[in-house]
Amino acid sequence: MGPHPAVAAIRLAVRRVLHDLLTEHDLRAPAEDRPAPVTPLNGSPAATAPAPRTDTTPRDRTSAPMSRAGTGARPGARSARRAPGASLLDDDPLAPLVLVACSGGADSMALASALAFEAPKLGIRAGAVTVDHGLQPGSDQRAAEVAARLTGLGLGPVDAVGVTVGRGGGPEAAARDARYAALDAAAERHGATAVLLGHTRDDQAETVLLGLARGSGIRSLSGMAAVSGAGGRYRRPFLHLDRQTARKACLVQHLPVWDDPHNADPAYTRSRLRHEGLPALEKALGKGVVEALARTAQLSRDDADALDTWAAQAESAVRDPAGLLECAKLYALPPAVRRRVLRRAAIDAGAPAGSLFARHIEEIDRLITGWRGQGAINLPGRVVAQRQGGRLVIRQS
Repeated sequence: MGPHPAVAAIRLAVRRVLHDLLTEHDLRAPAEDRPAPVTPLNGSPAATAPAPRTDTTPRDRTSAPMSRAGTGARPGARSARRAPGASLLDDDPLAPLVLVACSGGADSMALASALAFEAPKLGIRAGAVTVDHGLQPGSDQRAAEVAARLTGLGLGPVDAVGVTVGRGGGPEAAARDARYAALDAAAERHGATAVLLGHTRDDQAETVLLGLARGSGIRSLSGMAAVSGAGGRYRRPFLHLDRQTARKACLVQHLPVWDDPHNADPAYTRSRLRHEGLPALEKALGKGVVEALARTAQLSRDDADALDTWAAQAESAVRDPAGLLECAKLYALPPAVRRRVLRRAAIDAGAPAGSLFARHIEEIDRLITGWRGQGAINLPGRVVAQRQGGRLVIRQS
């Protein structure tokens, strides 16, 4: 008798991501280290799926001191090793390492359990990181308990890392920035190939609605990518699975989970959306809203990627020999492409991407499409955009 359907679903999702990582790992390896193609009896070459790596050129995986973990980390980060008798892959420096980011909630505990089950079968080392944001009493003890559970699953190394959450951008954004800084530092410290995140289809739907409320355009509607971060470091295996599947997988495997009270606190926008907004939409529109929003995210991402590629190709064609943007050529571009060119130009001039909003780009665009002799446009990062002699000049003041 096979595993429960929920458990089978989470394991399959993780297995697919691990296979992708192995393929990429082989493609990055030197040619002499790649698995040789199989030649069938008829003599014609045949493509083969990559085998687990056993002969890769070793990379430096020396661990740095654990006193800090990137920007905002507090001294005293803890590291727990794999339980005795667990897989010897943990001691094999040639095997790629994949970490799971785990808060102790149902989504990330389900992900950790699936990684612990699937990784050894593919010759992959599996570890974990839990981040203590220090925002609630006893959070350090809770992080230690989560680390112990992860070690009990057979994961190693397991880090419990404390961070200091700043105030920039609001509490949710500040916590997210601190968390990703800690995860980046852990990945660098251990030489991890990837970090798995437990975002589900429900999280994706919430992200799409938040983007829609901000009026940020199609890129915001595209939600979270399955692969993101520098070099594709972050992977989200559960974007096509709902939250209940992850919770059921924990239940049938008797995995204890921790429900963060912040997730039910109406002071947080995402919490209100989760407990009030989405249920109201489903009541008004019927079931299937979450699936439809997640599907919208994927379609929007495909469109946004295509438009970004078009804009990158068009940018060189709308510049004069001196590198200045020509207003007449910009005017001839489709609006969606033109605004992307303008956004890229503003960022290249020094405007922080996170502070550059749609209203800023619309003001620059009016220098092209609604020219009435208006003055310079002030942008974040002390960047100024102005029209001069049929050219658009974007520079820091």
